[in-house]
Amino acid sequence: MQTLDYNDLVRMIRAAAAKIRANEQELSRLDSAIGDGDHGTTICKVMDAAEAASQADHGGKIADLLNQVGWDVMCVDGGSTPPLLGSFFTGMAEGAGDVAQLDTTALAALFEAGLAGMRAHTKAAPGDKTLMDAMVPAIKALRAAADAGMTPPEALSQAADAATRGAIATKDMLARFGRARNLGDRTRGVQDPGATSVAMIFQAFADAALLK
Repeated sequence: MQTLDYNDLVRMIRAAAAKIRANEQELSRLDSAIGDGDHGTTICKVMDAAEAASQADHGGKIADLLNQVGWDVMCVDGGSTPPLLGSFFTGMAEGAGDVAQLDTTALAALFEAGLAGMRAHTKAAPGDKTLMDAMVPAIKALRAAADAGMTPPEALSQAADAATRGAIATKDMLARFGRARNLGDRTRGVQDPGATSVAMIFQAFADAALLK
């Protein structure tokens, strides 16, 4: 049975940070059309903090790794993104328990716990043109892949595809949260930067898992 371990998660976080850094300008370009134009900068700070936290010594404990990542991300200054993604990682930590090896079922449960952590801090749902439009379908796809008996890399690839489709779909949506909600119909035709960055993170997770 193929599993992911502590070192795999560290590699996934590092890959996600690199992916976001490489797309900082594009993410800020998207945000400039419907927001403050700083999402690229903010999400880079978030993932830089996540990467830095992942390099500390956590004794090989997955829960401790994710908890530190979450709290360090929450400390980043930058609107709603840091607390939401921080709560995602701390939620994952709470769901991790003492697990050391993640098969696909455990991986899906870990991400579902992260989503529950996020939902405690936002009422946003799919269709509201937020990062939830990528996050929710990604985690649903991860669970479906687990139920279908896929390996962790295969499941993460399915999640990345679902997140990407979710992000693309936001282009036709009206924003209902944040500054963008005040722009009304002007938000149509622009892909949500938060959903886009989440899709990129899942893409990086999937690519890193395939290298195991």
